[in-house]
Amino acid sequence: MPPESPEFLHPRPGAFSRRDALRVGALAGAAAGALSSAAAQSTPATTPDARRASPKRYDRMKKSINLWAFPYPDKMSLRECLQLAKDAGFDGIELNYDLDNDLSPKAGTPEFTAIRKMADEIGIAISGLCSFLFWPYPLSSNDPQKRATGLELAGKIARAAHDLGVENVLVVPGAVHIPWRDDHEPVPNDVCDQRAREAVGKLLVDAEKLGVCLNIENIFFNGYLMTPFEMNDFVDHFGSEHCRVHFDTGNIMEYQFPEHWARLLGNRTKNVHLKEFSKRSTDHSLECFRPLLDGTTDWPAVIEALDQTGYDGYLTFEYFHPWQHYPEALIYQTSDSLDRMLGRK
Repeated sequence: MPPESPEFLHPRPGAFSRRDALRVGALAGAAAGALSSAAAQSTPATTPDARRASPKRYDRMKKSINLWAFPYPDKMSLRECLQLAKDAGFDGIELNYDLDNDLSPKAGTPEFTAIRKMADEIGIAISGLCSFLFWPYPLSSNDPQKRATGLELAGKIARAAHDLGVENVLVVPGAVHIPWRDDHEPVPNDVCDQRAREAVGKLLVDAEKLGVCLNIENIFFNGYLMTPFEMNDFVDHFGSEHCRVHFDTGNIMEYQFPEHWARLLGNRTKNVHLKEFSKRSTDHSLECFRPLLDGTTDWPAVIEALDQTGYDGYLTFEYFHPWQHYPEALIYQTSDSLDRMLGRK
């Protein structure tokens, strides 16, 4: 037989006092508090929401952005760009070598050392060195003078990287076709491959002495190294830790899938470009690349594939159109997008 209930829970008619009411209220409050506490213990304070960001957090990979996304040098100085990248939350910034501006053949060790010092003062890393010069001066060109100029410039880029204290140097080893240039004569595939291997072999001699990595980029638009198997064969051919892969997610998106490449390239990947791409429409030019998350790339699959290979380097957003109005917005938007892709929001 259950114990007798307190009288105030079953009052006699006319026997329920104000004191009884207070006691009932206290009991009810205690019961509600206990239920609330139990619910809090059984339900996490925050539940990952895949609509907001990646439910999985990726802490090994670092956030970077290429200087081409900034209005440099027209509206911003190099210092302003580095400071903006830092303020927006990037770990690093990728700089570009050209025939003019701060990083060019006009600069030397003192100038590059000063840039390194400036980046250190701001507190941002230089994640790599990139260049468009591989297109006007392809290492596989049918024009011997262009090949020679390209080789010379590539050597200068590697030297600049050394002076900047930068390990990663992006290299485009050759091109069968360059659809956006009307001064490039198509190169037969076998000839392109032979010239590319010869050029990179020569560049590696100095790269190894300088302590920099020549990271071979997959382009697809250039008709060379069209599959991860070809890329792996090219890089493995040299048997050097100073020849690795600069994997670009967007350059192969039109017909292939970066999550597949990431897995197959494995630990050969030394640096990464994140370029958003939309398969919904394209005019086969730089215009087909989009701001991060405004395309058809399966970013959860790409990031997970990179993580499975153990990749712990930079994820560098590469974009070629600084926004005409309020260009800082693109930088902050990209940083926010990367935070969500990496589960840091």
